Order: sequence, then structure tokens, then C-alpha cells
Amino acid sequence: MSFTAFRAPLRRAVVSAATPRAAFRSSYRRFTTTPPEPRPKSNTPLFIGIGAFVTAGAFALYAYSDSGKDAATSVKSGIQAARVATRFVPTKDDYQKVYNRIAEVMDDAGDYDDGSYGPVLLRLAWHSSGTYDKETKTGGSNFATMRFEPESLHGANNGLGVARGLMEKVKAEFPWLSYGDLWTLAGVVAIQEMAGPKIPWRPGRIDGFATDATPDGRLPDASQASDHLRAIFYRMGFNDQEIVALSGAHALGRCHSDRSGFEGPWTFSPITLTNDYYKLLFDEKWVWKKWNGPKQLEDKKTRSLMMLPTDYVLTQDKSFKKYAKAYAEDQDLWFKDFSNVVSRLFELGVPENQFVTSEHWIMKNVDEQKN
Repeated sequence: MSFTAFRAPLRRAVVSAATPRAAFRSSYRRFTTTPPEPRPKSNTPLFIGIGAFVTAGAFALYAYSDSGKDAATSVKSGIQAARVATRFVPTKDDYQKVYNRIAEVMDDAGDYDDGSYGPVLLRLAWHSSGTYDKETKTGGSNFATMRFEPESLHGANNGLGVARGLMEKVKAEFPWLSYGDLWTLAGVVAIQEMAGPKIPWRPGRIDGFATDATPDGRLPDASQASDHLRAIFYRMGFNDQEIVALSGAHALGRCHSDRSGFEGPWTFSPITLTNDYYKLLFDEKWVWKKWNGPKQLEDKKTRSLMMLPTDYVLTQDKSFKKYAKAYAEDQDLWFKDFSNVVSRLFELGVPENQFVTSEHWIMKNVDEQKN
């Protein structure tokens, strides 16, 4: 009998006993929102003025640049800077409407995985941001370069065509939104709608070009050990505590043998964010899975959960272990640290002057809006 046949009742039993908040949140899994309202007409003349001003400068810039690509990038940056300077930006309410639409799409998953697109949307936000290199200041969420080959074909991005396709539906409804803002906002939605903490977020990313795409190898290889994790995350600017805090996102979703090569969920509640990932790392007996796939672990008790080598190293490395232990014992502590580091992750590679506000926004989840 397949794991699919029994994981739902098993998950409900475990979540009910261990995470009462998850049971509460399951009551609103179906919802609707009102269609997005038209943008205020009063902004239109200002937008036209800004567009005309920057476009006129584009021709002069093109003549003195090495390529049209450079000019176009500068123009996009100029448009963004002009919007910020003149305070011509969509309002927070406009972005809340985008949030609500993403939440609808996320929840309309049918039989996909565990009944939610949330985990794959979070993975899209993370993989589009985690390519940042602090030394060269390349990569990150600013240009949304996973839209282009070869980055879209990198092994670490297998399966993310599903998430990008879902977000194209939202982009069609809100064409003024950049892909970088859309994808990172989707990550915020996924976390908040799956019982996670609030993630401070703000818009301002611009769309780039295929030539901005990052080389392969900037995202973690799950088969590696602690030295590899440090090399990947230190390159982005994170420390050991932040590496461990980000790893807790594995409480959500599952691996697929036809994508990453690995197979299975990390927890019994893969569409509810809890600190169970850390608890299970220490509370369960983990053994190497006997199969034809890549090296991974499974829990000895049920053989239904998995951990990757990069997960298990959190229990073996002395520095990582102290943080993982702390998060296993205190979910509120992990939520606080996770919120802070995810907010930073989603802004990697974005110049400060592109953001439309110096203050981060806290978007309301669907429950809050209903109440």
C-alpha cells in the first residue's frame, strides 16, 4: 500500500496531538476573495510622465552603452528609482490583493502533493533568492532570472516550473508587478497561510535578462555535509545560526524522486509550519534508507519520513546542533529567528534605493481579513 493511502489520517492524528494550531488552521482551507479593483486613475498621468522621462533618457543611454541590454537594465532601474523618488508606487492595499490572489491559487491544489501548492511556492521564493553572492553582488531575487535557461534547468530547480506556471496566472492579473516581487511575496503567503510567522516584506525588485542568470552550483547540494552548507550560506552572508533557522523550512513539503531524486516528507504535517522538523531530528531514530535512490535517511519507527544528509548534519555538527536543539525546544524562538532570516533572504541582491519603502510591511493573512 502506498504512503499516500495512509499519510492523511496519520498526519491528522499527529498534528492534532502535537500541533493544535494546525488543526485550527485547517478549518479555513477553502476561501474566496473579491476580485482586484482597478488601480486609481489619478496615478495614470504621473506614470505616463515618469515613463516618458525615463524612456527619453534611454535613447541617450543606449548610444553610450555597450549593449541594449545594459541600457534596458538601467532604464528599468531608473523607472524604479523614479517611482520611489516620486512616491509613485502601488499601495499596500494593492499588494494585499495580490497576496489574496496567491493564497487562492495556493489552496486550489486538488490532489497535488498534500493538498497545497504552498511548499513549492516557498521553494520558488527561496531558490530565486538564494543564488546571491555577496562578493560579486550577483544573483538574488532582484532579476528573477530563473525565468531563463539555463538557470531554469539547473538540477536544484527541478519541478519549479510548476510554481512558475502558477504565478504566471497571477502575473496576468497584476501585470504591473515584477516577477521578483511576485515570487518572494508568494513565499510570504506560503509561510503565513501554512500557520507560520509573519514575514516582513517590501516591494521593489525589477526584472532582468537571461544574461543576468547565475551559474549552476549556487544552491545547496542535499547530499553534502556541514562544510558544503557553510560554503553555500556564508557566500550569501548568513552565519551558522541562520543556516539552522532556514533549514527549518523543511517542515513543509516533500521531496520527489523524479525531481531531486530524493523521496518523502520531513514531517507528518507537510502543509503546516511547526518546529516538528527539529523535534523529529532528535526524537526519532534515523537509519539509512535501503533503496536504489540517492543516500537519505528514514525514521526507523514508521519508515514514512525522511531526512537528507544536509538535515542530519544539524545533529552532528557541534555549532549547528546547539541551535537545532534550541529550536526543537522553543517554537516561538524559531519563529522569531526564521521570520528575520527569511525576510533578509528574500531581499538578497536588491539595492536599497529600489525598495518603495524603508519600512517593511506585514501583510494580513486570510483569517485576519475575515475577522
